[in-house]
Amino acid sequence: MKQYTRPLAIETSGLTKTFGTHTAVDGIDLTVPASTVYGVLGPNGAGKTTTVRMLATLLRPDGGEARVFGHDVHQDAGAVRARIGLTGQYASLDEDLTGTENLMLLGRLLGHGKPAARQRAEQLLDVFALTDAASRQVKNYSGGMRRRIDIAASLIRTPDLLFLDEPTTGLDPRSRSQVWDVVRAVVAQGTTVLLTTQYLEEADQLADRIAVIDRGRLIAEGTPGQLKAGIGSGALRVRLRDAAERDAAARILAAALGGAVQRDADPVALTARTSLTGQGTAPAEQASRALAELAHAGIAVDEFSLGRPSLDEVFLTLTDRSTQEAAA
Repeated sequence: MKQYTRPLAIETSGLTKTFGTHTAVDGIDLTVPASTVYGVLGPNGAGKTTTVRMLATLLRPDGGEARVFGHDVHQDAGAVRARIGLTGQYASLDEDLTGTENLMLLGRLLGHGKPAARQRAEQLLDVFALTDAASRQVKNYSGGMRRRIDIAASLIRTPDLLFLDEPTTGLDPRSRSQVWDVVRAVVAQGTTVLLTTQYLEEADQLADRIAVIDRGRLIAEGTPGQLKAGIGSGALRVRLRDAAERDAAARILAAALGGAVQRDADPVALTARTSLTGQGTAPAEQASRALAELAHAGIAVDEFSLGRPSLDEVFLTLTDRSTQEAAA
């Protein structure tokens, strides 16, 4: 059993949700320490959003238990709602109102007087670098600005736990980086963040721990470093001189290293994991032998590197393994 020095923000055991004959969440166990970023990673349809909706009291679990800061999400839903904020995949603001008007409206609905609501709106607009756009209608905001003000709306009342459900979907790299800065600032103030995402880099950049979910089941959990170490101690990346030789090179690397080889987006690039032969050979020696095999076959390599597996490789390996187990 894991031991945590911090209090727990979320604790679930056997959490389950079904829709008709489809099991969306299948017995998930989570343990999320307070004041951290906890990433929930998975492909479309994995059960990430359904899990968030249950934890945020928007869906009733069909089985198992879930507690937020010790409060049961079903039996004590009011106490849970008092301590959480939620930013979903789509903006929840009135696009015909300005940034200031939206935040003031939410502040008034949460019980603030008009001066206090305006003060909080101005404060959040400043923190999220939206002061220059405060008087513009939200429908005229860029995608990155919309996501920032949507997160700001979740912080009118500073929550102890903030759910961010794929907050950067569809954003360009610059806007995504701005949202990451916002998340880091929120956590620095003591808020726990549960972040669902499909972006591997996002989880790697932000999360203290990551849960990988596929087909409604938890298939791996740990720090980014632990997940990377779990699939092999090295990754050999090569760039070939001729893209036409990639299939032949992939077969040679698979035979030499004893595992699957990933064809990267670059048409001349391949990535293969080392330490999969079970023969106790060091990763560097395995890589050296594999490169020698390529040279012997007359396949020219322009570049190569040996390093730790990326989170992308972890994800592809784990979800492929999950698919194979489901088929079996």
